[in-house]
Amino acid sequence: MPLYFYSTREPYGEFSNFALYGVKIDGEWWPTTEHYFQAQKFEDAAYRRKIRDAHSPKLAADLGRSRRVPLRPNWESVKDDVMRACVLKKFETHSDLRELLLSTGDEEIVENAPGDYYWGIGKDGSGKNMLGKILEEVRAKLKNAAC
Repeated sequence: MPLYFYSTREPYGEFSNFALYGVKIDGEWWPTTEHYFQAQKFEDAAYRRKIRDAHSPKLAADLGRSRRVPLRPNWESVKDDVMRACVLKKFETHSDLRELLLSTGDEEIVENAPGDYYWGIGKDGSGKNMLGKILEEVRAKLKNAAC
């Protein structure tokens, strides 16, 4: 039976990139994985700092979705790997989250994001669910590391 998550206020909301679990990546502390992921879209260091310093993951997401600053040219080809790296770091950093993820066993993990057909399943369930798939990959890595 699939395990659905979306809002940080609902069961398994900790799996959301908006959940308030910081990570240290590339020598810098990021308040959430959403902050890190959105900032990586840009080559402009000042704009990346602005996203890192955003007071909420929603503001970080809004800044990351802006097209007033050009995206890095290779973004589409690296975005999945950027997401893999920050999600893995989140679960390596926070033992309570790692235990929660491992407690899901072999269940399918689904980001029930109605507006996102790439990272989530979209409104009609036809989305790619890439974040859910990455969470499953991270879970398998953590499980293998524990063996």
